[in-house]
Amino acid sequence: MKIITGTGHRALAERIATAADVTLCDVDIKRFPDGEIFVKIKDNVRGHDLFIVQSVSNQPNEFLMELLIMIDAARRASAKRITAVIPYYGYARQDRKDQPRVPITAKLVANLLVASGANRLLAMDLHAQQIQGFFDIPVDHLYAAPVIVKYLREQNLDDLVVVSPDTGGMKMADAYSKMLGAGIAVVGKQRKNATDVEANHLVGDVAGCNTILVDDMTSTAGTLTAAAQLLEKAGAKSIRAAASHSLLTEKGIERLKQSPIKELVTTDSVPQREWDDFKVTVLSVADLLADAICRIHNDQSVSSLFRV
Repeated sequence: MKIITGTGHRALAERIATAADVTLCDVDIKRFPDGEIFVKIKDNVRGHDLFIVQSVSNQPNEFLMELLIMIDAARRASAKRITAVIPYYGYARQDRKDQPRVPITAKLVANLLVASGANRLLAMDLHAQQIQGFFDIPVDHLYAAPVIVKYLREQNLDDLVVVSPDTGGMKMADAYSKMLGAGIAVVGKQRKNATDVEANHLVGDVAGCNTILVDDMTSTAGTLTAAAQLLEKAGAKSIRAAASHSLLTEKGIERLKQSPIKELVTTDSVPQREWDDFKVTVLSVADLLADAICRIHNDQSVSSLFRV
């Protein structure tokens, strides 16, 4: 077994390699003057079970192309099996045609990964679970919930209610509520544009309760902050948010600082930025991913990783 990584999130790849008790392979990645990417895997990978770690975030076009080129290089170097380890799967938002003349980019990325030579995919908290069906190769889909739920249990929050910030997240909220033994509520929202959201109704009782908003990702924090304002009006005792992938922009951080949300719980699936004075708890998923990699390599089940 060998692990290599691109420049998408090297710090996480190093933590994964340490947890898996292997040495991260040396890869030379350069840019030609015109911006083209050059990749050379310096270690011998012939006949090896190779895992390529790359989060497709922040600069998704650059990091996706890097990943595809690394996969192609590994295939041409005669790696026995190539597993793309993508803690954050970029372009996952576009998973269906919801208006005329738009692409299904999540499927396009799946096609590109398979065409480049990937034999298997390991991902975490895909934006939509049906993306697994876009692949004609095996997909192992992990969840950050066990890591986040363990932290939330340690906070000993009484009268806890898990809140989905939109109707699409009800399945995730239901899973969290069962693991935490908490109540459940949902916020109805209307999206005005890519960055602005209006939350207009709440289903469930949150008065006097500690609440936790759960979502798979956040970038501009429009959905979370709009839902939080509605929870505050409904009399919630405290409001926290948990998001598996934090892609926050400057606008998102400013929104969180001005919102009633007192803490954001997230993971290191993508590189984290400066938070100024806002309280953010970053939990590592390196052990979870390393365990999955070792289990895949040894042909063992990964279903035990879904438990807290």
